[in-house]
Amino acid sequence: MAADRARSRAVDEETAAPHPPAHDVTPSLDRLDADLVQVSIAHLGQRIAARFPARNLVQVAAQLTDLADEVEDTSGASRTRLRIARWVSTALGLAITAATVLIVIAVLRQVRVELAGGSADWVPLVESGINDVVFAGIAIWFLIALPARFERARILALLHRLRSLAHVIDMHQLTKDPEHLNPSYSPTGASVRDPMSREEMALYLDYCSELLSLTGKVAALCAEASEDDVILDTVAGVESLTSDLAARIWQKISLLPD
Repeated sequence: MAADRARSRAVDEETAAPHPPAHDVTPSLDRLDADLVQVSIAHLGQRIAARFPARNLVQVAAQLTDLADEVEDTSGASRTRLRIARWVSTALGLAITAATVLIVIAVLRQVRVELAGGSADWVPLVESGINDVVFAGIAIWFLIALPARFERARILALLHRLRSLAHVIDMHQLTKDPEHLNPSYSPTGASVRDPMSREEMALYLDYCSELLSLTGKVAALCAEASEDDVILDTVAGVESLTSDLAARIWQKISLLPD
């Protein structure tokens, strides 16, 4: 398997169109670099187009490129939007807090007047003041959580599309059965006919596994600037899905006849 992969990579380097040199992008050693992920996807798309120009796998690679661009744009814009939204939420929260404090002070003054006059009307005033404090606390909590909720919905939508794309990639390799290449294989009328040779099927399956791996990397980009537990769990789910699907593909590659 290792020899097949090394040979396919060597041939791809000769047949694929030139791709951006590595020194054009400064790598980061402590975080996943979106630019390098995009370069890897673009190069893989060129390799697929050079080897299988008539296959729909080329369009799948292009779709992954578009999603990677969208994730990078969304991540950069999300930081700005989230920062602005937090400033606005903080300002509104401070305004509500100030208004609540003024209301509480007014209620306490009125209660003191009622107590000094020997009246029992201070009880409804206290209840009203407590209700105001409770509702103000709920409003402040809602304002604080609102920006993160908006960004969560946006990123989860992208992750859902990446999960769907992973299944699309898996659909492309489902009919690539190594058993069809065995000399003793006897097709039926319902068999899926594919004129691929052993080398072509090995390359095709290898490209599918690489696309799945890069899909997981694009999903991981969504978690680079997020500490949201829901987003992190969803990213982990997408990465686990792509890893499992890629492992199944490599089981097929290992079954290719010599």
